Amino acid sequence: MLMKGVTLRGLEVFEALARTGSVAQASELTGLSQPAVSQQLKNLEQALGSDLVDHGRRPMLLTPAGRAFLPRAETVLSELRLAQSELTVMDLTHLSTLSMGLIDDFDNDLTPRLAVLLADSLTKCRFKLITAPSHEITEAMKARRLHIAVAATSGEMHEGVVEYPLVRDPFMIVAPRGVIAEGGDTMAVLRTLPLLRYAREQLISRQIETQLARHKLEFEERFEIGSHLALIAMVARRVGWAVTTPLGYMRAARFHDEIDAFPLPFSAFARTISLFAGSDWADRVPRDVAQTMRRLVQSQMIDPAVARLPWLSGQMRVIDDQ
Repeated sequence: MLMKGVTLRGLEVFEALARTGSVAQASELTGLSQPAVSQQLKNLEQALGSDLVDHGRRPMLLTPAGRAFLPRAETVLSELRLAQSELTVMDLTHLSTLSMGLIDDFDNDLTPRLAVLLADSLTKCRFKLITAPSHEITEAMKARRLHIAVAATSGEMHEGVVEYPLVRDPFMIVAPRGVIAEGGDTMAVLRTLPLLRYAREQLISRQIETQLARHKLEFEERFEIGSHLALIAMVARRVGWAVTTPLGYMRAARFHDEIDAFPLPFSAFARTISLFAGSDWADRVPRDVAQTMRRLVQSQMIDPAVARLPWLSGQMRVIDDQ
């Protein structure tokens, strides 16, 4: 039995305060008023009999007790969010066939769980699932080889295809561990190392190159890599640096101890990951799949990314259905 005063809302407030150090920002993340945030934290601390944050510091910092309690709170909330996703998964038992394509950014964490959920629901359905880079998924969707696709959007409108935005995935810098000093001249350091580029045919490469050109930033063209993991591995081996996104960064968890991640040293920009469906499909099916995807992205991708890189809070986020 939980101690009196330990509530899910209290845990959510504590998690938000741990990420942001600000009652105002925690209020935005949780949808509660600032007085309600403060009261939820007070109730939780009273129930646990220990201060979780240093109330005299701005931004707020966790106490030793708070640092010890945070991983437990995050685990509880993550499991509950996953349970919610699985209990509210779409009912697709009426479908006889479904072909679906998913961006390969989701391969590590999200795709396996989604495949299991779909298999449980598609009891009388011929089901095909492929993973590939966004440009290949988009081409397959345009050619009508897929019923539903999840990929980065290029911003183009395609006839007969309806788009359901899922997540905002901001671009960021990854560099070898320790190369860029905190508070130093990031751009000056980056100019001493090669830029590791994504393969030109990939949509993510075109999006990055467009922004570099817009800011009149030119770098020697030496490396062109078609794989997230290979690109991050080269950064870890101190070959160079790269522009990527949190989804790409989180796929390469094995290299996190050998690289650093930073916000862009120029104007921020982001890509949108969306679900695409043929306009001739019943509206309920793609909407149900999109909502399940949003819940899975939040628990499997966004929450772990923000826990590791708190400055991503509010930047990497689910795009709610309108």
